[in-house]
Amino acid sequence: MYLCTEKAFYSINDLFRGYSAGKKNHFMTKVNFMGLGVALITPFNDDGSVDWGALSGMIEYQVSNGTNYIVALGTTAETPTLSKQEKGAVVRFIVEKVNGRIPVVMGMGGNNTAELVKELQSADFTGISAVLSVTPYYNKPTQEGLFQHYCALSQASPLPIILYNVPGRTGVNMTAETTLRIARHCSNVIAVKEASGNLDQIKAIIDGAPEGFHVISGDDAFTTAVIERGGIGVISVVGNAFPKEMSRLVHSALEGDAVNARNKMEQDFSRLFQLIFVEGNPAGIKCILHLKGMVKNKLRLPLVPVSENTLQEIKKELSRFC
Repeated sequence: MYLCTEKAFYSINDLFRGYSAGKKNHFMTKVNFMGLGVALITPFNDDGSVDWGALSGMIEYQVSNGTNYIVALGTTAETPTLSKQEKGAVVRFIVEKVNGRIPVVMGMGGNNTAELVKELQSADFTGISAVLSVTPYYNKPTQEGLFQHYCALSQASPLPIILYNVPGRTGVNMTAETTLRIARHCSNVIAVKEASGNLDQIKAIIDGAPEGFHVISGDDAFTTAVIERGGIGVISVVGNAFPKEMSRLVHSALEGDAVNARNKMEQDFSRLFQLIFVEGNPAGIKCILHLKGMVKNKLRLPLVPVSENTLQEIKKELSRFC
């Protein structure tokens, strides 16, 4: 049903050259995703319910401190543990609180193509500028399977799509060749969030990208390296806690000062990057936000807070920022 030929996309995707930032099938100017995007956490109360007050504070903190766009319902949001109703409520809350001040990207991924197509066709995208869609996880499709998957999403989506390649989580790496094949034949696929950690692969995508297709770093530690090679920014985890600092570094690199930005990033954040991920994401970043008094140190099972030893290491490292 979803098998595509490469020629089939030109006619249907000509419609997407003006991209939607509002309701389904309401097309307008394409959004620029250059700079700092932040994969927003979902704060929880002690009873495990969503902490709407803390989420409101997090949103305002991002908007007022240089974040260029927010990513809702990403991995960092503990999305697999949210019910369908909670996901909808979280997105609507974020859109309402942002109130058009910066773009909002919504995570929509899965390993059942047909089900994801239905979701894309029926979702309320009011206030959403793009969809971030991770490669199918667990069932480990071939490169041809990945291409066909994204072709189907491209046909179904009323919004531009940002691909997300994170083989450390999904169990499959989308090669540069496959990414470029998708980019060339699905014109509403506008970027890839690359978290493979393979700079040669990332450079190959940047060098071969068609006009209008961009690479976004999916790993904080690789941000300046990706920008140096022609990337347009990062979708960040650490930006939850340090949006102003990360925004300055990202924009410094984008303005041609990548060497100094890299040195500054390594000086300020190299140890913190390690600590944030040593016991998994978002346990590390939630620990930081808790120590900063912004959220409770609460995750939903199967995730748990970082160990006391890691907490103390993070606390020690944070003292440098005071």
